[in-house]
Amino acid sequence: MKATLKNHNQAPRKTRLVTDLVKGKSVSKALALLPFVKKKGATEVKKLIASAAANSGAKPEELWIENITVDKGMTLKRWLPRARGRATPLRKEKSHINVTLKKK
Repeated sequence: MKATLKNHNQAPRKTRLVTDLVKGKSVSKALALLPFVKKKGATEVKKLIASAAANSGAKPEELWIENITVDKGMTLKRWLPRARGRATPLRKEKSHINVTLKKK
């Protein structure tokens, strides 16, 4: 009962704020809570938890979030133009999210 999202277009530090809210909760509670979280990663985490629940074949009321981790994905490296012809490196980080569910 696992699901993985790779290269989510948000930094891991910001995505962890959302995943820490639902870690250890039941799937039905997590799916009810996430629409009210005003973070970009909340919709993607909700879709991922729903996908993991669908992969298990069990009802969402019977499942718990055993583990949810956010790891660093690839980093896009760009340059940002600055004054006097200089440039500053711009790093756009992505994240990998892994969800593991268990039955009650």
